[in-house]
Amino acid sequence: MHWQTSRFRIDLSSPRVMGIVNLTPDSFSDGGRLLDARAALQHCERLLQQGADILDIGGESTRPGIAPVSLEEELARVLPVLQGAIRLGVPVSLDTYKPEVMRRALDLGIDIVNDICALRQPGALDAVAGHPGCGVCLMHMHGEPRTMQQAPMGGDAVPQVVAFLQAQSRALQARGVAAGRIVWDPGIGFGKTVEQNFALLARQQELLAHGYPVLAGWSRKSSLGQVTGLPVDNRMAPSVAAALLAVDRGARIVRVHDVGETVAALKVWAAMNRQQQGREGRPTT
Repeated sequence: MHWQTSRFRIDLSSPRVMGIVNLTPDSFSDGGRLLDARAALQHCERLLQQGADILDIGGESTRPGIAPVSLEEELARVLPVLQGAIRLGVPVSLDTYKPEVMRRALDLGIDIVNDICALRQPGALDAVAGHPGCGVCLMHMHGEPRTMQQAPMGGDAVPQVVAFLQAQSRALQARGVAAGRIVWDPGIGFGKTVEQNFALLARQQELLAHGYPVLAGWSRKSSLGQVTGLPVDNRMAPSVAAALLAVDRGARIVRVHDVGETVAALKVWAAMNRQQQGREGRPTT
């Protein structure tokens, strides 16, 4: 399995680590740390040294209750960093739902559009469909960031998430976007209860059954805090655990803050799998 993006055909036969680069003063986890473009690019280089395969750069926080930022402000935050990150030789993803930001970033040469709204904003579908080869990550969100946790979705989340992502994928493919450019993100924490989030993890195979690679974004999420009692700054261990569980259940990309720790944990997982596969492949006596 591969993910076709603007400059790279990403091999997903092994899980890939997407390192988070937040250019925001108000992100729920690490806001305000990378407001300077030079500091942000240094952080990108650190993530690559730690083993990140993809860089995901965003200029607007989507934590519950947050107000949106203007188009001009988001462009001012992300464009200088994207220009530098593109030269680092790895796939670069832009985390945005604004069509104009998508277009400007795609013109620069970024590889992936990662949209929490799954291209539902007017013009977003056109921005991606009009590009000859960019990758796209479609995420499920119930409601919108300012109010999504005030009235989470009801019922069984899994079939609702699947139906939504199927519909958005069909809309893209109807516009000529190949299925190999599309990845699904179930949207952990975006308008869902703790129980619904863990149902999406436990039953991740129900998403995978539709043929699209799954990106799992559990890093430092509030559901991990709910089950562990840990504040956001102390959620590295449960975040790594959730990433491993997602990969073990078939996720091909994990979006994380703690890149080095996640990469190390995945090496242990891979070593165990190699031994298991070798043992299963031995002839019986």
